[in-house]
Amino acid sequence: MPDACAPMSRSARSAGPHRQLIDPIPAGVARPLWSVMIPTYNCAAYLRETLASVLVQDPGAELMQIEVVDDCSTRDDPEAVVDELGGGRVAFFRRSQNGGHRANFRTCLERSRGRLVHLLHGDDLVAPGFYRKLQAGFEAAPNAGAAFCRQVFVDEGGAPMLRSEPERSESGLLEGWLERIAVRQLIQTPSIAVRREVYETLGMFDDRLSWVEDWEMWARIAAHYPVWYEAEPLALYRMHGSSNSDRHRRSGENLRDVRRAVGLIQPLLPPKARRRVRRESLRFWAMDALCDRAPGMLAAGDVQGTLAQIEGALMCSRTPTVAALAVRRSAQAAMLVAMHGVRLIRRVLAYASSRRPRVGRSSSGPLPKGER
Repeated sequence: MPDACAPMSRSARSAGPHRQLIDPIPAGVARPLWSVMIPTYNCAAYLRETLASVLVQDPGAELMQIEVVDDCSTRDDPEAVVDELGGGRVAFFRRSQNGGHRANFRTCLERSRGRLVHLLHGDDLVAPGFYRKLQAGFEAAPNAGAAFCRQVFVDEGGAPMLRSEPERSESGLLEGWLERIAVRQLIQTPSIAVRREVYETLGMFDDRLSWVEDWEMWARIAAHYPVWYEAEPLALYRMHGSSNSDRHRRSGENLRDVRRAVGLIQPLLPPKARRRVRRESLRFWAMDALCDRAPGMLAAGDVQGTLAQIEGALMCSRTPTVAALAVRRSAQAAMLVAMHGVRLIRRVLAYASSRRPRVGRSSSGPLPKGER
C-alpha cells in the first residue's frame, strides 16, 4: 500500500523544537507494510502474552516488522522472552541507557521501517483481526493519517473491566473529530496505528509533556489529517498499579500535565472553538479526578494521592460543581486521616498497657543506674 496522505503546507510541516522529526526511509529501500514496535521496561511478565497476540496475526516478514525495544529493564529479561517466543521472527534492541517512556517511544519510531506504525506497549494486547481491520481502513481512506479501534480496558490478569464508548456505530472516517479529541483522551496507544510519514511531517511526541503526550499527538494528527475509526474493540489496554500512569496520578503530575497539554492543543483548534473546548476539557479532567481517581485512592487509604487529585482538580476548574465535590472529597480524606489517628492511638495504648516491668524492677524502687 503506497503512502497516500494529503499534502501539507509549509507551516503545518514545521514540527518545532519540542517535536523531533524522524528521517524518511530512503527511496528504493524495501519496506514492510507494518512496523509493530513494542517498547518495554520491567514488564517481561506480560511480554509473552503481548508477543503471542501479534504473532498469531503475523503476515510474514515481508509485510510486518516486529521489534521489541527495551529501555534498560532492571528487574527482568525481555530479551530472553523474545528469544523464547520469537523464534528468530521478533527483533530485539536494547537502548544504551534508560531514558523514560517517551525516549523509548522515540527510539521505536526511529527504528520503524514500515509504512504503518503500531506502538504496542509491552504489557498490552491486540485481538485477532486488529491489523487486518485497520489496514482495510487505511485502504478505504488513503488520505487518513491514522486509524484506531475501540479499546477494552483489562486488569492485571487480563480480565475485561470496561470498553471505551463507541465513536460511531459503524467503521469509517470521523467527522468533527478534532474538537472531540481536544476535550479528552479518547485513544489508548495500543489501539491506534499511524502512517510513518505523519511522524516524519508533524514530529514525534512532544517532550514538554510527561503523562498525556499521546493525547496531544492524536489531537495534532486530527488537526491535519482525516482519522479512520474501527468500531470493533480490537485492542486491550492493561490497567495496573505499577504503571507509569498510576505513579503520575499519585503525585498529581497527571493534572499538571493535562494543563500543559490543553495549552498546546489550543492553537490546533479553530479560533472560535478554543475557549469553549478549553473550558470543557479542564472541567472534564477536574471531574474525572474527583469522581474516579480520588475515590479509588480513598478506598485504598492513599490520603496523599487523594489530596493531590483534589488540588489538581481545583487548578483545572473551579465551577460550583467542581468546588462542591472537592470540598466533599477533602472532608472524606480528613475523616480517613482521623480514623487512622484513632487506630494509631489505640494501638499505642494497647501496646503500652500490655508491657510488663523488667525483671528485678520494683514499681516503687529506684531506677537502674543507666536510667537515672
